[in-house]
Amino acid sequence: QVQLVESGGGLVQAGGSLRLSCAATGRTFNSTTLGWFRQAPGKEREFVAGIDWIGVVTDYADFVKGRFTISRDNAKRALYLQLNSLKPEDTAVYYCAGDQYVLVRNRNPSRYAYWGQGTQVTVSS
Repeated sequence: QVQLVESGGGLVQAGGSLRLSCAATGRTFNSTTLGWFRQAPGKEREFVAGIDWIGVVTDYADFVKGRFTISRDNAKRALYLQLNSLKPEDTAVYYCAGDQYVLVRNRNPSRYAYWGQGTQVTVSS
């Protein structure tokens, strides 16, 4: 069992940056694949980035295009998402998610068992 709590969202102008954090508790964190997803109003939840349990293998959605970076610190039980060059279309609630059995390149949100409550990112034009 893993519990996840996101933080770091906020309001930023286009072109700006934010760093999202996800704090985790639970004994299985260090063996858990982690991911970031986002959901904009009226849209389905979509994959943003994923990282394997040791932080070596990563995967990104095409729309990231080098703007976002996912990382994790197992010693601190934390997941991060650095968002740079933000665009208004990046506005959404961002969620961290985890699962012990999903492969890092599985982008289907239904395959992730653990979810945080989400943090709002709003990018103004």
